[in-house]
Amino acid sequence: MAYLGIPQNTIAVLQKYHFNFQKKFGQNFLIDTTVLDRIISSAEITKEDCVLEIGPGIGTMTQYLAERAGSVVAVEIDKALIPILEETLQDYDNVTVINDDILKVDINRLVEEKNGGRPIKVVANLPYYITTPIIMGLFESRVPLKSITIMVQKEVADRMQVGPGTKDYGALSLAVQYYAKPEIVANVPPNCFIPRPNVGSAVIRLTRHETPRVQVKDEAFLFALIRASFNQRRKTLVNGLGNAAELKLGKEKVAQALAQMGLSATIRGEALTLEQFAQLSDLLV
Repeated sequence: MAYLGIPQNTIAVLQKYHFNFQKKFGQNFLIDTTVLDRIISSAEITKEDCVLEIGPGIGTMTQYLAERAGSVVAVEIDKALIPILEETLQDYDNVTVINDDILKVDINRLVEEKNGGRPIKVVANLPYYITTPIIMGLFESRVPLKSITIMVQKEVADRMQVGPGTKDYGALSLAVQYYAKPEIVANVPPNCFIPRPNVGSAVIRLTRHETPRVQVKDEAFLFALIRASFNQRRKTLVNGLGNAAELKLGKEKVAQALAQMGLSATIRGEALTLEQFAQLSDLLV
């Protein structure tokens, strides 16, 4: 029975092992059973699922996942946590713990080995400093997955789900929405963690699109175009894209493409939808 969501049980385990939190790993452990239940229910975990958990910590969410999933693969970078995980997960025979850096793991190979190449679900309380590289790594490497349900900084969750014309809208919003449908399923205050983070958190579910939301001639060029559009937010697209050395476009070509789309030469990137960026990309590639 999962017991680590209760604060005093977590504290007892940490004290037993004289565990010191590592700031470099962004460690904040969940101590709220309501939030844990919400994450598991939002991820819609069943016995049919193989779940990849990134950063299990002392195994708090891992216990919950193991009780509901067919199998769980937990990747933990901090070797000091491995003996703790061996104890806290000893009653579960469907969990594999891997001591490694998730950014260096061949996840496609892992999915092949552990789930016969069938789509997995990712569930994680992510270290906030590497949220974006992890999420984009999962999408860009074409890992077969159904959904990603993750705890992230509230501000980052907001950026993932907003649309054009808002201050939070940017390259991350467009990249996430290209691959998945984002939905914030819970806001989580700092007192739900030990130690308390300095910022509010949110649980967001990213449900993978079966095919990307837009089709383009050159996906790499689309993302280069999007990044250049937001590198200097206050610039117009004609200036921002026209001056972007990596794109080699020139202002005139950008202005012509925008005119073809019926858009003003003074428009900024924050005003364009994903569909418009796709159209612009195909005109400029």
